[in-house]
Formats: sequence, C-alpha cells, structure tokens
Amino acid sequence: MTYLARRLVTFPLILLGVSLLVFFSIRMIPGDAITAMLGTEAGLLTPVQRQALAEYFGIDQPAVVQYGRWLWGVLQGDLGLSVTYGKPVLSIILDRFPLTLELALLSMVIALGVGIPAGVLAATRSERPADVMVRILAMLGQSTPGFVIGLVIIYVLSVYFGFIPAMGSFASLWSDPLANLGQLIFPAITLGFAFAASVTRISRASMLDVLSDDYIRTARAKGASARSVVWHHALPNALIPVVTLSGVEFGYLLGGAVIVEQIFALPGLGRLTLDAIGQRDYALVQGCVLFIALNFLVVNLLVDLAYAALDPRIRLGAR
Repeated sequence: MTYLARRLVTFPLILLGVSLLVFFSIRMIPGDAITAMLGTEAGLLTPVQRQALAEYFGIDQPAVVQYGRWLWGVLQGDLGLSVTYGKPVLSIILDRFPLTLELALLSMVIALGVGIPAGVLAATRSERPADVMVRILAMLGQSTPGFVIGLVIIYVLSVYFGFIPAMGSFASLWSDPLANLGQLIFPAITLGFAFAASVTRISRASMLDVLSDDYIRTARAKGASARSVVWHHALPNALIPVVTLSGVEFGYLLGGAVIVEQIFALPGLGRLTLDAIGQRDYALVQGCVLFIALNFLVVNLLVDLAYAALDPRIRLGAR
C-alpha cells in the first residue's frame, strides 16, 4: 500500500475519534439547546412545546442514540440541522468557509512573502546589524498576541484616521472584489504578523544550516555567484522546514482564526463555531469541528507530498 493510500485510510479513523470527542464534550456544557436558542422566551414554552422542539431537532434521545443517528447522517453527507439557523449544517459551513479560506490564503501570502526574504537576509548577514534587527522584529512578532495587533490596527486606521469602516456589512469577493480585499487585508496582516515572524526564524535557522553544507562550498568554489548560491542552491533545501511550519499554521488558519474574525466582525468559520458553542447548537459545532479536522488532515497530507517535490531524496512510504 502506498503512502498516500495509507494516509487516506487513516482519515476516517481520525475523524471518527474527533467526532466522538466533540460530540460528548459539547454535551457536558451546562444548559440546553432550546433555552440557548430562544433565550428568555424559552420560559414561555409549555412542557409540550419544549418536548416537541426537542423531538424536532432530535435532542430528546440519549446521547448514544443521538450520536448513532448523527454518524449515520454524516456517512450519507448530512451533518444535521442547525437549531440556531434552522438550516442544514453543511450549507451553513459552506457559506462561511470561503471567507475563512480567503483570509487564510492572504495571511499565508503575507507571511511567506515577508518571512522568507527576511530569513534569507538575516542568514546571509549573520550577526550583523541587519540580522539583529530581523531577529528582534521576529521575536516581537511572535511574542505579541494577535488580538493586540488587531486592536491597534482598528484604533489607528479606523478610529483615528478613518481609513477602514468600524462597522458595516461584509462584501463577498464575487460581489465587490475591491471592498472585499479592503475588509480582509488588515485581518490578514494581523494573522500574518505572527506567522511571518515564525517563518523568518525558521528560514534563518534553516538557511544557516544549509549554507554551511559541503555542496554550497563546492558551488562557491566553482565560481557560482553569491545570488545563485543563496537562491538557487541553498534556498530550495532550506524551505523544507518552512513547508512543515506553513502546513501546520495553514491548518490552524483554516480552523478559523476565531479571535481575529471576532475582532473584525468577519462572518467566517471560526466565528460561526464560537457562536455555535455559545448557542449550544450541537449539530453545528460537531459539523464545524469535523470540517476543520478534515481540512487539517488534507493540508498536512499535501505538506508531506510537497516534501518529495522539494527534496527528491525523500521517498514517502519507503521502508
């Protein structure tokens, strides 16, 4: 069995474990879905009405029975019905996911576009002022919480200068691309700031290791230019740890940057999951977490496959 086939076979087992953990964990939270859905109006329901609502959403049965029904539905592509929205969970997730995917991609572009050149610059000028400055900025980026960066951006650009609106409806990429980019660029910078700091540090360390290898000295001895040695010989091998880091970080970003989406009032997957937990919307929480876990597995599989593309010496699945 090939490496790819083995990984694909483990996907259902991992997702089953995630579903079990989430299904029973969410039910340990005090309160019930009917009260969370109706708020104070839940007190106006008669016992018969409350029972009818519970039967409609399938939450009147024991947890094991609920799980069995939900799992059978998942196997048929049905993630259940949201008690908050009254709509199929899958359609709600697919409505919110494009925003989170776009935000994650923008953040990654910013992080890699800034982090890799900064790491190469620091490595090629090791222990010089430029290296020290890059390392200080990287440490600052990693040690500053993302919500602090987000709040500073909102205060400076929205409240003080008025460059971005503090409130307003979200414009999708297809309806108004420029407005959409304007709404996402600052959240992407907020997320990409810490990500870029991590990429910078990993790139610098990896480049320092590679630049001391024998084949780099050989390339220099053969008269290769400094630019060619750095960008054509050293960088491809130095990128392998960066790919690992990027895969893990991108998986987390696809899981929904909850705090950033909340701060910038973006209707993404992270904010949806947070709201669903507060509303005790069991089916929506389970669906979101399962969807996030699947994305994480797929991204990590792609990262593993990228290893072989970057370094032919790596043979995935070799014994």
